Amino acid sequence: MANIGFRILPLTRRPDQELLGKFQQIATPLLSDNMNRLQGTSSEFRPFHPSQKLIGTAFTVRTRAGDNLMVHKAIDMAEPGDVIVVDAGGDMTQAIIGEIMLCLAKKKGIAGYVIDGAIRDSAAFRERDFPCYAKGVTHRGPFKDGPGEINVPITVGGMLVHPGDIIVGDEDGIVAIPLEHAEDIARLGHEQLSRENLILASIEDGTVDRAWVDETLRQKRCDLL
Repeated sequence: MANIGFRILPLTRRPDQELLGKFQQIATPLLSDNMNRLQGTSSEFRPFHPSQKLIGTAFTVRTRAGDNLMVHKAIDMAEPGDVIVVDAGGDMTQAIIGEIMLCLAKKKGIAGYVIDGAIRDSAAFRERDFPCYAKGVTHRGPFKDGPGEINVPITVGGMLVHPGDIIVGDEDGIVAIPLEHAEDIARLGHEQLSRENLILASIEDGTVDRAWVDETLRQKRCDLL
């Protein structure tokens, strides 16, 4: 019988670099729009690094609140380009990662962290510009006892993440793109980017058409004077 709650599974699927590259120029709002604005973390998550965009493969961890034993194991298992995504239950009592785990991940070529919980040594993430999203900071360190799971479906900030999904993070937040739909989401994101660039250009040259606002109000039976 499977040891539910304390098990380590391999990551059996990863997107190729060509597919990952298709998300480089697409901001998270455009990706969110094309997943009906539901597939993303809550606004509690914020970046603790200044500028790097996060794109990579979800390497998932579920851990007991305040414990990072399985996160250490994930660092040892993850491959370059993976994003370690940790469901720590949103607990803010203990930090799940800090500077040492930052350096271990960076040395291995891991793309970044998403932590549903707290971190510490936040200055190190800022100074090294290593992608890290979390809910907050505390100086209190973690325990290393377990249990936990690696490479199982998890939720972080209300967002469902499967192992192997594509993680994209920028100044506006984080989205997880299901791998089986990633080609379509990338195409739709680029199409929306092109449309929005045309709108921005029309605003600049004074040709923007705002008739849709009044038309929408009429369709919704608003009293329009």
